[in-house]
Amino acid sequence: MNVIIIGAGTGGMCLAHGLKKAGVSVKVYERDRSRTDGLYGYRVGIDPTGNRALKECLPPELFDTFVATCARAPKYLNVLTERGRFTASFPLRDDHDPVNSERSVSRMTLRQVLLTGMEDVVEYGKEFTSYERNADGTITAYFADGTSATGDVLVAADGTNSRVRRQYLPHAQVKDSGVIAVSAKIPVTDETRALLPREVFEGLSMVFAPRGKFCIWHVMEFKWDRDGAVKDGIGGNEAELVEKWPGLLYDNTRDYINWGFSASVDKYPANVMELRGEELIELALDMTRDWAPNMRRLITMSDPGSCFPINIRTSVPIDPWPSTNITLLGDAIHTMTPGRGVGANTALRDAMLLCRELTSGKPVVEAITAYEREMVPYGFARVKDSLAQNGMNGDDALHKPVIGRLMLAVNRAFFAVTDRIPALKRKFIAAQYAYRGAE
Repeated sequence: MNVIIIGAGTGGMCLAHGLKKAGVSVKVYERDRSRTDGLYGYRVGIDPTGNRALKECLPPELFDTFVATCARAPKYLNVLTERGRFTASFPLRDDHDPVNSERSVSRMTLRQVLLTGMEDVVEYGKEFTSYERNADGTITAYFADGTSATGDVLVAADGTNSRVRRQYLPHAQVKDSGVIAVSAKIPVTDETRALLPREVFEGLSMVFAPRGKFCIWHVMEFKWDRDGAVKDGIGGNEAELVEKWPGLLYDNTRDYINWGFSASVDKYPANVMELRGEELIELALDMTRDWAPNMRRLITMSDPGSCFPINIRTSVPIDPWPSTNITLLGDAIHTMTPGRGVGANTALRDAMLLCRELTSGKPVVEAITAYEREMVPYGFARVKDSLAQNGMNGDDALHKPVIGRLMLAVNRAFFAVTDRIPALKRKFIAAQYAYRGAE
């Protein structure tokens, strides 16, 4: 069996590792021109579901490298008002368990981990244009440079704007959620560190504000310093893994504070998607005029080159389709908002499941049928869940001027009560881990 994967993202590369590990012939075709193109330095939370998939698919030493290159895990989940007051603060589990823990990962670093040892598998500069079915049942993929590749299985791992999906499932649509986000990074320095309370600096914090405005703050601290050398106090196997990991040569991720502000489309100027850098920072400041001075000070200290707008999109669920030797994973089939923070983990779950089925000994179409029978329900369930969280739907009542304030009051009351009653606090955290660790 020869498997062709379109896209070298998180899910596609996890699948490629799993297939290679099982001895299956696999090639990944990536539109970026090199390993250093298309890099994203922002946080992705890898939960037990994602950890489980990576451990199963990656070679053991590379999984250990993944664990070693994660940032310090958040110690708290905080809920704040726009004035910086704590509504709730939930202590999180530690990250000593390599699987049953919550990890903070730079997207850039994770990509470099997944590309490690795959030089013979990944081909860069391959922009997929279309595919064609052949008389013998194989699939030929065509690329913009005039080349092609033929295989027994074609896997779409080419993201939200998947060209494979557009040809294979033209009725599968992705729509705007009605929410736009603006995000940026701030270098960690003594000055910026002092602007955040300890629980916020060491945690993951959500700010709920009037009219559906929302902001998330997190801090990423890695095991290497600004020069790429292992920090003092990092010893043993982790230091050795980081020092000899070739991916660090391609990764410029360093300690940073990240903020992501979101609001419904009607709160922004019409040209927001055209703005960049300083213009976006000024816009974020204008939209947070009555927020805590420390938060606004941090926004002014953002790196303009890291500031960009995101039009948050979401898949429209569709009914199951007749399975063939073409299939999809991750955002290519179930793009979701960041409302539950499980997009990357769901892609990894897809990769693990598809790898299991393709290496099970079943005929190809039977294996893909089994994969899609399970993936479609859980994938679209998470699309629905993510759209219903944190005002990620522009039509949500939180974004309305009158009822929105009532909903905000209810939201704050819920978190305040939960925070103050130990049994409710434990139940809330357990529920978060159960959801994010689903098999």
